[in-house]
Amino acid sequence: MFRQKIIEKNIPGIGPVTFSRSRKAKRMSLSIRPFKGIRVSVPFRISFREAEIFLVSRSDWIKRHNNKLKQFEKEQVRKLEKAPPVNGKEAKEKILARLEKFSDNYGFNYNKVQFRKQRTRWGSCSSKDNLSLNLKMAGLPEELIDYILLHELVHTKYKNHSKFFWNELGKYVDDPIKKRKELREYSYLLIN
Repeated sequence: MFRQKIIEKNIPGIGPVTFSRSRKAKRMSLSIRPFKGIRVSVPFRISFREAEIFLVSRSDWIKRHNNKLKQFEKEQVRKLEKAPPVNGKEAKEKILARLEKFSDNYGFNYNKVQFRKQRTRWGSCSSKDNLSLNLKMAGLPEELIDYILLHELVHTKYKNHSKFFWNELGKYVDDPIKKRKELREYSYLLIN
């Protein structure tokens, strides 16, 4: 029997919610993310109606966190309005030059590079070592651009975020976990 995978519903007193059926989910989970809103992951054995009851039972928690989230989103939009525009051609040249420098200096091999203006990621590395890089990273401080590029290059060796991955990245980036946290301060650049 076919079961719907995603539904979006406006829940009174809470607002719009995305219910997403997941084969990986062992239990229901609730998340609230900037510019994405409220999401409930639902295992296949549980109905969307049960998921809605679960959501409503956590309405106090949702309201507290949703208020903080809305404030955060407003701050991000204000920062974005002040950010200088990114010139696509200059951004590509700058990013490619740094990527090639790191690849040559540290012996990383990648296949192809694509540039995109993504709203959720700074970069990614496919199983075939193709890199997808976000042009918006040109608006970041250089040390964070370098962090992203080296992060993706290390994924050519380690396709996950295991301790081996972080140890390897730590050979090229000072305190990569701290850099990852610093990068969150610039999430406003992803929203336009």
